Amino acid sequence: MTLPAHPFGTDITSEAIVAQMQAANGWEDRYRNVIQLGKKLPALPEELKQDQLKVSGCESQVWLAHQQDEGVFHFAADSDARIVRGLITLVLAAYEGKTAAEIRAFDIDGYFDSLGLMAHLSPSRGNGLKAIVEQIKSLADA
Repeated sequence: MTLPAHPFGTDITSEAIVAQMQAANGWEDRYRNVIQLGKKLPALPEELKQDQLKVSGCESQVWLAHQQDEGVFHFAADSDARIVRGLITLVLAAYEGKTAAEIRAFDIDGYFDSLGLMAHLSPSRGNGLKAIVEQIKSLADA
Protein backbone atom coordinates (compact mmCIF):
# COMPACT_ATOMS: atom_id res chain seq x y z
CA MET A 1 0.00 0.00 0.00
CA THR A 2 1.33 3.44 -0.92
CA LEU A 3 -0.16 6.38 0.89
CA PRO A 4 -1.00 9.58 -0.98
CA ALA A 5 1.58 12.33 -0.49
CA HIS A 6 0.58 15.50 1.33
CA PRO A 7 2.40 18.69 2.35
CA PHE A 8 1.90 18.33 6.11
CA GLY A 9 5.08 17.75 8.09
CA THR A 10 7.20 18.57 5.03
CA ASP A 11 6.18 21.76 3.18
CA ILE A 12 3.70 22.73 5.91
CA THR A 13 5.33 22.27 9.32
CA SER A 14 3.99 22.49 12.85
CA GLU A 15 6.20 25.57 13.37
CA ALA A 16 4.69 27.30 10.32
CA ILE A 17 1.16 26.50 11.51
CA VAL A 18 1.92 27.87 15.00
CA ALA A 19 3.24 31.10 13.44
CA GLN A 20 0.16 31.34 11.20
CA MET A 21 -2.23 30.78 14.10
CA GLN A 22 -0.46 33.21 16.41
CA ALA A 23 -0.68 35.90 13.70
CA ALA A 24 -4.44 35.31 13.33
CA ASN A 25 -6.87 37.95 14.58
CA GLY A 26 -9.03 36.01 16.98
CA TRP A 27 -10.84 32.71 16.96
CA GLU A 28 -12.72 33.23 13.66
CA ASP A 29 -9.44 33.78 11.82
CA ARG A 30 -7.93 30.64 13.39
CA TYR A 31 -11.04 28.66 12.47
CA ARG A 32 -10.76 29.88 8.85
CA ASN A 33 -7.06 28.90 8.84
CA VAL A 34 -7.94 25.38 10.01
CA ILE A 35 -10.59 25.04 7.27
CA GLN A 36 -8.08 26.29 4.64
CA LEU A 37 -5.46 23.77 5.85
CA GLY A 38 -8.06 21.01 5.60
CA LYS A 39 -8.63 21.90 1.94
CA LYS A 40 -4.94 21.12 1.29
CA LEU A 41 -5.34 17.58 2.64
CA PRO A 42 -5.66 15.11 -0.24
CA ALA A 43 -8.70 12.87 -0.10
CA LEU A 44 -7.97 9.40 1.16
CA PRO A 45 -8.46 6.80 -1.59
CA GLU A 46 -11.73 4.89 -1.14
CA GLU A 47 -9.87 1.59 -0.68
CA LEU A 48 -8.29 3.02 2.50
CA LYS A 49 -11.65 4.02 4.02
CA GLN A 50 -11.92 0.70 5.80
CA ASP A 51 -13.50 0.02 9.17
CA GLN A 52 -10.19 -1.16 10.67
CA LEU A 53 -8.66 2.24 9.80
CA LYS A 54 -11.41 4.23 11.52
CA VAL A 55 -10.38 6.14 14.61
CA SER A 56 -12.70 5.31 17.50
CA GLY A 57 -13.60 8.17 19.80
CA CYS A 58 -14.38 10.57 16.97
CA GLU A 59 -17.93 11.79 16.43
CA SER A 60 -17.22 12.27 12.72
CA GLN A 61 -15.86 9.49 10.58
CA VAL A 62 -12.05 9.62 10.61
CA TRP A 63 -9.73 7.21 8.84
CA LEU A 64 -6.02 7.03 9.65
CA ALA A 65 -3.66 4.95 7.55
CA HIS A 66 0.07 4.68 8.13
CA GLN A 67 3.18 3.04 6.84
CA GLN A 68 6.64 2.84 8.27
CA ASP A 69 9.65 3.22 6.03
CA GLU A 70 13.12 2.68 7.56
CA GLY A 71 11.85 3.69 10.99
CA VAL A 72 10.02 6.79 9.77
CA PHE A 73 6.24 7.05 9.98
CA HIS A 74 4.06 8.32 7.15
CA PHE A 75 0.38 9.01 7.67
CA ALA A 76 -2.66 9.61 5.53
CA ALA A 77 -5.99 10.56 7.02
CA ASP A 78 -9.37 11.89 6.07
CA SER A 79 -12.72 12.76 7.58
CA ASP A 80 -16.25 13.36 6.39
CA ALA A 81 -16.31 16.66 8.35
CA ARG A 82 -14.67 19.83 7.01
CA ILE A 83 -13.36 21.17 10.32
CA VAL A 84 -12.07 17.72 11.30
CA ARG A 85 -10.08 17.53 8.04
CA GLY A 86 -8.44 20.77 9.16
CA LEU A 87 -7.74 19.43 12.64
CA ILE A 88 -6.20 16.31 11.07
CA THR A 89 -3.76 18.56 9.19
CA LEU A 90 -2.57 20.02 12.51
CA VAL A 91 -1.78 16.53 13.77
CA LEU A 92 -0.13 15.41 10.52
CA ALA A 93 2.07 18.53 10.51
CA ALA A 94 3.34 17.46 13.94
CA TYR A 95 3.90 13.76 13.27
CA GLU A 96 4.49 13.14 9.55
CA GLY A 97 7.98 11.91 8.68
CA LYS A 98 9.00 11.36 12.31
CA THR A 99 10.47 8.33 14.03
CA ALA A 100 8.71 6.61 16.94
CA ALA A 101 11.07 8.38 19.38
CA GLU A 102 10.32 11.77 17.81
CA ILE A 103 6.57 11.09 17.97
CA ARG A 104 6.81 10.16 21.66
CA ALA A 105 8.99 13.21 22.42
CA PHE A 106 6.79 15.77 20.64
CA ASP A 107 4.90 18.02 23.13
CA ILE A 108 1.50 17.77 21.48
CA ASP A 109 -0.31 19.50 24.37
CA GLY A 110 2.10 22.44 24.20
CA TYR A 111 1.64 22.52 20.43
CA PHE A 112 -2.16 22.64 20.73
CA ASP A 113 -1.88 25.32 23.45
CA SER A 114 0.29 27.46 21.18
CA LEU A 115 -2.34 27.19 18.42
CA GLY A 116 -5.00 28.70 20.69
CA LEU A 117 -7.71 26.32 19.49
CA MET A 118 -8.55 23.84 22.22
CA ALA A 119 -10.64 26.24 24.32
CA HIS A 120 -12.85 26.90 21.30
CA LEU A 121 -13.45 23.30 20.23
CA SER A 122 -16.53 21.45 21.37
CA PRO A 123 -15.77 18.68 23.87
CA SER A 124 -16.52 16.04 21.22
CA ARG A 125 -14.13 17.69 18.71
CA GLY A 126 -11.43 17.97 21.37
CA ASN A 127 -11.90 14.31 22.31
CA GLY A 128 -11.78 13.29 18.66
CA LEU A 129 -8.55 15.22 18.17
CA LYS A 130 -7.06 13.48 21.21
CA ALA A 131 -8.24 10.11 19.84
CA ILE A 132 -6.31 10.72 16.59
CA VAL A 133 -3.19 11.66 18.59
CA GLU A 134 -3.55 8.58 20.82
CA GLN A 135 -3.89 6.33 17.78
CA ILE A 136 -0.65 7.74 16.32
CA LYS A 137 1.15 7.40 19.66
CA SER A 138 0.01 3.78 19.98
CA LEU A 139 1.34 3.08 16.46
CA ALA A 140 4.68 4.58 17.52
CA ASP A 141 4.70 2.42 20.67
CA ALA A 142 3.89 -0.79 18.77
